[in-house]
This record gives sequence, C-alpha cells and structure tokens, in this order.
Amino acid sequence: MVRMPAAHLLAGGLLQACLAMGADAPADAAPVWVFFAEDRAMPASIADTALSPRAVSRRALRRTLPGLFDRHDVPVCAEHADAVSGTGARVRITSRWLNAVSAVATPAQCAALAALPGVTHVEPVGRGRAGWQDEREGPPPEGWTAATDYGASIDQLRQIDLPRLHAWGKTGAGMVIGVLDTGFNRVHEAFNQPGHPLQVIAEWDFINNDGNTGMQAGDDPNQHKHGTWILGTMGAYMPGTLVGGAFDAQFVLAKTENVPTETPIEEDWYVAGLEFVESHGADVATSSLGYIDWYTQADLNGTTAVTTVGVNIATANGMACVTAAGNDGHDADPATSTIIAPADAFNVITCGAADLGGNMAGFSSSGPTADGRLKPEVTACGVSTVTVNSTSATGLAGVSGTSLSTPLVAAAAACILQARPEYGVAGLREALFATASRSDGTGLHPDPLFIEGHGLVRAFAAAARGRPSADLNFDGTVNGADLGLVLGNWGASGEVGLVFGDLNGDGLVNGIDLGIVLGNWG
Repeated sequence: MVRMPAAHLLAGGLLQACLAMGADAPADAAPVWVFFAEDRAMPASIADTALSPRAVSRRALRRTLPGLFDRHDVPVCAEHADAVSGTGARVRITSRWLNAVSAVATPAQCAALAALPGVTHVEPVGRGRAGWQDEREGPPPEGWTAATDYGASIDQLRQIDLPRLHAWGKTGAGMVIGVLDTGFNRVHEAFNQPGHPLQVIAEWDFINNDGNTGMQAGDDPNQHKHGTWILGTMGAYMPGTLVGGAFDAQFVLAKTENVPTETPIEEDWYVAGLEFVESHGADVATSSLGYIDWYTQADLNGTTAVTTVGVNIATANGMACVTAAGNDGHDADPATSTIIAPADAFNVITCGAADLGGNMAGFSSSGPTADGRLKPEVTACGVSTVTVNSTSATGLAGVSGTSLSTPLVAAAAACILQARPEYGVAGLREALFATASRSDGTGLHPDPLFIEGHGLVRAFAAAARGRPSADLNFDGTVNGADLGLVLGNWGASGEVGLVFGDLNGDGLVNGIDLGIVLGNWG
C-alpha cells in the first residue's frame, strides 16, 4: 500500500467505508494504524520481553534472525500509546512487531495523530474476509469410509499420508499449534473424550478483550462456526468417528475475527493474535483468514499488507505459518492472480484446495504473487472436508474451502516437526515441496499455472526425507534404537502402511523387517 499523509487518506469517503466501532464511537470514526519511527532500545535480556519459556526454546531451535530477541520484542513506548489516547482516539491494540498502535479515530483526530512526534504515517486498518461465506456446513458426504479408528476423517488424512506418520508415533505430541480464527465452540464430544480432552494451553479473545474464545453473550450466532470447523480438523479425537490430523498437539487459540453480516475482518486483531500465539511458543500457526478488500493484487508482493509483514516476522522467529490461498477461483492464465494476504508472505506455507480425487477445487485461488513467486505451494482436501458439527455436541459436518485444506496442512506440519525438530521454517518448506505429489524429489517442477503449486502434501515422505528407510526414530542413523523398536513391536500386524516397524510394507513386523534394520546398520 502506498503510504499517504492522513489528510489524503481521509478524502473521498475512504474512512466512511470502514466499520462503525460501536455505539460510543462517533459516526465518522474508524480504525486506523499509527506507525512510529523506531526509537526502542534492544532489550537487555529475555526477561524484558513477553516471551514464554516455550517460545524461547522454539526460537533457540528455529529462529533465523541473530540472537533470541530484538527490538520487535519490546512493547510500543507507553508515551506513544498515551499520546494517541490524548488526541481523543480510542486505542484498540498495540503491536510490538510493527511498532504501531491501532485506534478508532475521527478525521480530525487522524490529523492530530499524524502530527504527533515520532509518527511516520497513519493509514486505515485494512479489511478482508475469511471466505467462510463460501463455506457451508452440511452432512458428511456419502461414501466416506471408516478405517483404523479414524472414522470419517480417514480419507482426507490418508490423501496426505498422515496416518502412516501417526503410526510411527508422530501425532503432534509435544507440539503447539496456534489458531487464529472466529472463535471456538469446544462442547463437541470429539473435544472432550475421557482421558484425551483437547489441550488448550492459552487463549485470548481480541474482539472482547478477554480470555474466553468460546461463545459469549452478544456474539453473532455464526461467530464460532468457522473456527470450530478448523479446530476439529486438527484436534478432534473420537476413535471410530473422527480423529484430527494432530490429535495429540496442544493449542493456543486467538479469536481475531468478528463475523456479523457485512462486518469485515480487521488486520490489527490478526497481528495481535499472531504475536500472542508466537509468544506462547507455538511451533505452527494456522489461519484461514484473508485480506484483499482493502488491497489489490499489485499489493501482494510480500512487503505491503500489514498481515503479510506480521507473518514475515513470525516466520523469521522460527514459527511455521500456514495460510489459505483464498476462495476466489482460478483460470488457466498464469498472469492472473486471485490470492489473498497474507498468502503472499515470503515464507508462509500457502494452501490450495483439492477434492479427494486430487482434482483442484474450482473455488481455489491461484497465484502468482505480484513479484512472481509461486503461490499456492501445496494442497490438501478442501472439498467436503469432514469436521465436527459446529453447533452441537455430537455429529459431523462436511465443509468446503481453502479454509479446510489449510489446517490439514498445519496438522501435517506439526507432526513433521515432531519427527524432525531440527527443521527450521525453511527446512520444513523444502521438505514439503520436494516430496509433494507433483515433485520429482527436487521440488523443481511446480504447476506452471500457479494453481496447485507442488501438489498434495506427502507428510510421511517429508518427515523421512534424507533418512534411511530403517531409521524408525528419524534420528539419522540405523542403530540399536531402531532394532529395539522393531523387536518391541514384533508380531504386530494391520493395514499396510499403518504398522509401526513394518519396513517392507507387507503389514507385518517380522524377520524381514529385522533383516532390513540389520542390513542398513550404521
């Protein structure tokens, strides 16, 4: 977005196109960003940041910037926020990553904000949409099969080869997934199984500014639906009925989108939510929200949209980010693009939607980015994807959209990182792309039409990349640990590809598998 002085931004009714911010706000008030020149000192130690011990550990493992922290981890100067309030504008959130404050302000207040010492520019908070209006909840489609206790989710998980990785013990255990969405109704029985409840370690509602991301008085009846569907594809656990893609993971939930009719998403809550899940140590952050109403395709260059800038900072801190490409459709012209921000971020994993036959959904958005990069990059099932019913404690639903393929990829990413903790963001991306369905092993043959990228995710292959086939614990060598794992599972049998220790793919663990381990010893 071109940076313009506040006076220009206020012309032509631009602010009037924004939301009214509640009954107590003047009719001509709207949310704006107030950006400040960098004037913060480096924190003296990690204790001067808001990072949790889990976040510090993840950064130590995967951060690509020097050190464990920098000025982005220092809160906006209190004097700046006070000065914004002093104009009469109402502060919504402060972003340490952007060194900015978002506030509800009238045109006169915007002019005053632009004149404050240290302010570099003022611009409207961007608007977008979740695409959930194009995604409808209905009964699961006929023909889905139940197998290996996965219930109705087996086909969409098998399509990305995730059950095989689960069979190898990589189910998301010890991993933290951050979810940015509309809210989460966690009453479903698949979230509350005795002995295996959904694990939520932190949550925040950025709309109501409280710690409850569930349904609350005053919420729109549809507020919780989209987020509940997304959470169900990853965290559901009800063997024989529905099992999610990362059912042993822990979750950090951020309610960042307000969904009443014609209410747009606002990017300041998104950025605040991204900072929140990163500070709580999320290994993976997933969002099926998108921003384009305020931007154009020319702005999707990796550096313009505020949400895109936020994702760039998040991935540099070592948090893998997964996002939806959008539901605006595609054509056969590689020069046209329909993606949404932050799908254009440099190291975000951007997801398209396919059906269970591997055919791309007609609604799935295509790239490239404005600067010519491949987007989307991978795909998963986004057509009649099975998940929990969003309004009941029982029952399932079939939902379509890139919103649904995205959390499947995020679940796969969490399980892959559990198997290969040494992967950074770049390593995870490389493994996903090089092993996806269109790849020849090098990742050099993506879709030239920018519709499906590298193709369907192959989770097990991404986790096993560069490892001997007999390396059962993915530690890079075949030794006594792998021998012990084969012997410990001796005699096991089951569905081909889903028996831990079955190295020759016959569904059994026996002397043949022992021979493979010994033949690859060392």
